[in-house]
Amino acid sequence: MSEQSYDRKMLEALVCPQTQAPLHYDADRQELVSKAAHLAYPIRGGIPIMLIDEARKIDD
Repeated sequence: MSEQSYDRKMLEALVCPQTQAPLHYDADRQELVSKAAHLAYPIRGGIPIMLIDEARKIDD
């Protein structure tokens, strides 16, 4: 699956597993960002990795 072929509706339906807040897709970094939890969940091989332990901590 190429980066451009993600189903935007599917990505918009995902929520942060920690806060249940909406996620924002960062196409440049291939991540789903939870501003509420200050976490960025990676997308690997076209699959969002929605594990808190796999998320990158971010500063806002």
